[in-house]
Amino acid sequence: MKDVGSAGLTKQRQAVLQVIRGSDGHLTANEVFEDARRILPGISFATVYNSLRFLREQGMIGEVLFGSDAARYDRKLTRHDHAICNACGKLIDLDLPIPPELVKRGERLSKFKADSIEVILRGTCPDCVRA
Repeated sequence: MKDVGSAGLTKQRQAVLQVIRGSDGHLTANEVFEDARRILPGISFATVYNSLRFLREQGMIGEVLFGSDAARYDRKLTRHDHAICNACGKLIDLDLPIPPELVKRGERLSKFKADSIEVILRGTCPDCVRA
């Protein structure tokens, strides 16, 4: 993470960072925009989008990508996994231990040199199962 103190952030970037860090979820850019407008009513979507990119590049927030779905933004920066509901799109964090053998096997099968590994569990969340 680069050293960019809160004092070095614009008020718009501070608002976006406040929204991400204040959320227990994984917000889309649109959700961040809606919440940031409550803090700074005049903020534009383009400013929010550019702020998200800047904060991600500075290592201050995480970005979660799942195929062609919209990116979601995460306050948790350490390695972790996710579960996503196929019905409603709910996304939660999981902390699964990754055995070194799994990484080695993945490298052998893909011929990639692994930098990291993430597990994505796809299924139906408890709320959607009950519905």
